[in-house]
Amino acid sequence: MSDFSADAIGDLTGKRVVITGANSGIGLQTAVGLARKGAEVVLACRNEQRGRDAEQKVRSLTGSGRVVMRILDLASLESVRTFAAGITDPVHILVNNAGVMATPRSTTADGFELQFGTNHLGHFALTGLLLENLHDAGSARVVTLSSLAHKRGRIDFDDLQSERGYRRWGAYGQSKIANLYFMVELDRRARAAGWDLTSVAAHPGLANTNLTASMQVPAMLDVLGGFVKLMSQSDAAGALPTLYAATSPEVRGGDYYGPSGPGETRGAPRLVAPVPRVLDRDIAVRLWNRSVELTGVDYGALHPVG
Repeated sequence: MSDFSADAIGDLTGKRVVITGANSGIGLQTAVGLARKGAEVVLACRNEQRGRDAEQKVRSLTGSGRVVMRILDLASLESVRTFAAGITDPVHILVNNAGVMATPRSTTADGFELQFGTNHLGHFALTGLLLENLHDAGSARVVTLSSLAHKRGRIDFDDLQSERGYRRWGAYGQSKIANLYFMVELDRRARAAGWDLTSVAAHPGLANTNLTASMQVPAMLDVLGGFVKLMSQSDAAGALPTLYAATSPEVRGGDYYGPSGPGETRGAPRLVAPVPRVLDRDIAVRLWNRSVELTGVDYGALHPVG
C-alpha cells in the first residue's frame, strides 16, 4: 500500500457514503476522494453555511451531482437522532471522522464532557441509529477515526465526564482510545451476528487541518512546539489512511491504518498497531454497555460476543 493514492480507489458508483465533519480537513478530503470515484456522498456537518460551502466545493472539484449536505451536531443526541432518521437508504460506508481536540472544559447538550460526548458517544449513537441502513447495504464498512493521542488514553470509568478533574489532553486521549475500543467491539459483534459489516479505524498522523481551531494556542505550543509544523502533512495526505480503510479490498475487520513515516506522523498509509490495552475485551464491553446507557442507543441486532 506504499503506492496508494486517491486515484487508486476503484469505482464506487452505486455506493452511498456518510462522512461526519465533512466540511473541512480530513473529512472534506475524504468526501472529495470518494465522490470523485462515483460514490453518493452525504456531508454531515454541524455548521450549515460551512456545510453548504463544502457541498459546493466537493461538487466543483469532482463534477459529481450526488453530493448532499445534512446538518449533524454530534454534541446533541437530538441532532444525531434527527440526522439518522433522515437517512432512509442503505449506507455502504460510514466514516466517523468529526471531532474536537483539547478544548477547555465544557459539556454537550446532554451534559457529557464535550470531547468524550462528541468524539465517542456521538459516533456511537450515530452508528447504532444507522445500523439498519448499514445492514440493508448488504456489505458495509464503518471507519472510525482515532489519533496518535490514543496511546496515552485510558478509560476512567469512575469519572468518564471528567467532573473530578479536567485535563484537556487527558480527556482527548480518553475519547480517542474510546474510538478504538468501539471499533474493535463493533467488529466482534458484527462477526458474531454473521453480518457483512467491516469495522476498522484510521488516523491521519499529524495533518494541517482546522481541528486545532478550538484549542488555545499556548497549550498546543507547550505540548507540541515547532514539532507539529516540522512533521505535519497536508490534509489531503492525512486523509489517505481513511480512504484506504474505507475502500481497499485488502482491509479486514479490526484493522487500524495510519501513516508509514517516522512515529506514524506522515507518509503513505499502512497497517499500524494500537496500544495493546485496546484489545482488552473486558474494557471494550464495559465501555460499550456504558455507552448504551448514556446514549439510549441499543445495538439490539448485534448480540454480545459469547
